[in-house]
Amino acid sequence: MAEVRIDALLPQEMAARAELLGVRKAEMPFLKMFMLAILAGAFISLGAIFATTVSAGGMPVVDPNGTVAFNAILPFGVTRLLAGVVFCLGLILVVIGGAELFTGNNLIVMAWASGKVKAAALLRNWVIVYVGNFVGSIGTVILMFLTKQYTFGANAVGIAALRTGVAKCELTFIQAVALGILCNALVCLAVWLTYSARSTTDKILAIIFPITAFVAAGFEHSVANMYFIPYALFIKMFDPGFTSAVEGMVSNLDRLTWQAFLLNNLIPVTIGNIIGGAVLVAIVYWAIFLRPEKA
Repeated sequence: MAEVRIDALLPQEMAARAELLGVRKAEMPFLKMFMLAILAGAFISLGAIFATTVSAGGMPVVDPNGTVAFNAILPFGVTRLLAGVVFCLGLILVVIGGAELFTGNNLIVMAWASGKVKAAALLRNWVIVYVGNFVGSIGTVILMFLTKQYTFGANAVGIAALRTGVAKCELTFIQAVALGILCNALVCLAVWLTYSARSTTDKILAIIFPITAFVAAGFEHSVANMYFIPYALFIKMFDPGFTSAVEGMVSNLDRLTWQAFLLNNLIPVTIGNIIGGAVLVAIVYWAIFLRPEKA
């Protein structure tokens, strides 16, 4: 009778699983891959919605001039911690529910390095999944804008969304690349840890700490930013009344543009995400566990 194991897989076994999953992902039919990528964009957006809501300002206070401001109730670090915990919803849905996420798929590089996935198949997966993630994110942005949820909490949610969008558009290119590297190192480590899991509970617990860490630290995730910044842009562009009412509480709102989204954030963050996931995690673990030993 075969032995039944209930303990977690060891790192060597995790590497073999990562390699096998990389092959399966690369060989997936186009339509299935694209649909799963759309789901992943929507799932990560749901985590971003949760984080934005939790990060919204404290109690609204009206000064003698009638201006509404928000008193911070919690310290910055505690607020970021809470935002990170709830953002984990996104990757939990991706891993448990089943979806294709560009940043996590950087781990396919392990199968590529072993020669089991061709470069063309790797790039095909990345391009299809990246576009699908963008479609899912923008679809969620449109739906969320129609809900006008950004007006909740005396406009606190919308202010938080706008401030987040502005802050991300103000990054320098090098800063965005570096923040992207650190982010996807943690994201891919979270996915890597789920390869050791034997149960749904194991997977969820493996995800929480690395993802909470990257959000709390302010690192940059390309797919999450496909929601965060376009959502802020939609509010700014399509609800000028709201924007006028809160612009005194959002500094440098003029820097929130589609050009800044692409050049200051999405492109450099995507580059950083690839370096962090494909090089710092995938190649390193391939070299340790899968690289052929010299005779």
